[in-house]
Amino acid sequence: MSSAIVFDQPGPPAVLQWRDVPPLLPRAHEVVIGVEAAGVNNADLMQRRGHYPVPAWAPRPLGLECAGTITAVGTDVARWSVGDRVCALLDGGGYADEVAVPATQVMPIPRGLTVVQAAAVPEVAATVYSNLAMTAGLTEGQTVLIHGAGGGIGTFAIQWATAIGAHVITTAGSDAKVRIGLELGAHTAINYRDHDFVSATLKATNGRGVDAILDVVGSDYLARNLECLAADGHLVIIGGSTTPTLLDIGLLMSKRASVTATMLRARPIHQKADIIAGVTRDVLPLFESGTVRVVVDTIVPMAEAARAHQLLESKQTVGKVILDNRGRRQL
Repeated sequence: MSSAIVFDQPGPPAVLQWRDVPPLLPRAHEVVIGVEAAGVNNADLMQRRGHYPVPAWAPRPLGLECAGTITAVGTDVARWSVGDRVCALLDGGGYADEVAVPATQVMPIPRGLTVVQAAAVPEVAATVYSNLAMTAGLTEGQTVLIHGAGGGIGTFAIQWATAIGAHVITTAGSDAKVRIGLELGAHTAINYRDHDFVSATLKATNGRGVDAILDVVGSDYLARNLECLAADGHLVIIGGSTTPTLLDIGLLMSKRASVTATMLRARPIHQKADIIAGVTRDVLPLFESGTVRVVVDTIVPMAEAARAHQLLESKQTVGKVILDNRGRRQL
């Protein structure tokens, strides 16, 4: 019998329970991964509270990324074999002893990373790469504003953008997280509690504005983000408040700018396959060379997922919180 973290009704972290679940068999296009570690993401917290739209096809347990060893392979899968050490972007189900995932969403564990570090890679790498590289087209020499320097997304996005030669401006809610943003490669870091990030961003760009913005705040920042955009700039919204708000079409048109809102989990399988192919080709080598490092704040036993959620909800963490299932995998 396999086990997983599940919950019967939305609520606080205490609703999460470690229970027995039926063992998995892969469909033709899937592999089954014996989960040794899984990343914790804000989407997991929202789903636990009942505030996240879960695709109908998603597994019941939480968890959008994991790392471990392939234990079974579907009949149509050619690239992967039983025993391969991998990490994967999931539709759900990562808080478990095992998870079934489309083979096209699986990646090798980058050389030099532990299985725990590898579990922190798929969701942030796929989110940042798909939005800044594939959608916003961020390239060397351009300037990007990244909100949330201390989060899992922010700590990776700052490093990746710096690695490709972009000029990075970031925001954070404390001086400690401002320092972390600078340490990770940001040229300018703004404590938004003490300074107006619009004024600070325009000052840092000599009034020009930025070519791209990666936003995790949503509705509350929409108007101010548009002020920060340069001509032909692109705002990508990946989270935060979805409260209806006004969009200044005149300002958007005058800048020839664009706004995109995306949700990675709901993308169809072929889009996720394209994203994972790009991450494997363009991002994993940055981890292997040490150009980009994994930032893990806390490692928690998987059976204590409730504590991991409490930690992330405290907003005191920097980087990722990871669930460790290696002890159970060795039983």
